[in-house]
Amino acid sequence: MGYWKSVVVPKFKKLFDKNNVKKAAAAEACKIFDDAKDSYNNEFEEKKADLQAKVIEIYEASSAEVKAVVKERKDGALKTVSNGVEKFLEELSKIEFPGSKPVYEACSKFGPTYIEGPIYFVFEKVSTFIVVEEEPPVAEPEAAAAPTEETSSKEKEIVVEEEKKEEVVTEEVAEVEKTPEPAAAKPEEVAPTEPAKAC
Repeated sequence: MGYWKSVVVPKFKKLFDKNNVKKAAAAEACKIFDDAKDSYNNEFEEKKADLQAKVIEIYEASSAEVKAVVKERKDGALKTVSNGVEKFLEELSKIEFPGSKPVYEACSKFGPTYIEGPIYFVFEKVSTFIVVEEEPPVAEPEAAAAPTEETSSKEKEIVVEEEKKEEVVTEEVAEVEKTPEPAAAKPEEVAPTEPAKAC
């Protein structure tokens, strides 16, 4: 028991203290970043026109997983693509994207999972440059009109078929009602028998 207390427990404490120190330092970096958000917003608005082409180029060169994280915030996504996120932030810091340099430095020191807030702040600013691909609305009315005609003709065919089925069913019911059942007639003939005698 003495060995456990003197050797093993202190090693565990050091291990957990490192994570606590790392978390505390990451929290401090996040707090500093949050304090400077207003200045990053102002700088972003000033440089918006100059940065657009560069940001789109960096975004297009990144992997599909990183693109998905930039477009939409998902839980645990930063952990799965941490290397790609770090490279993306490095490229943004090279073009002096507002706020990307401190985020990249913190990300390289602590990992992206500890500083999600600042990373997603930068990604929100990047996503303003990304154009969401949408199909032109002009083609939709023509395409929508054609299926309507097809569906209406199909609906007519279905209605006609249902009417025919109903007519066939009613005809069969009428035939069944018209024809007398011979099996039903025979029990009536056999029914008159002698009454049971009382004992």
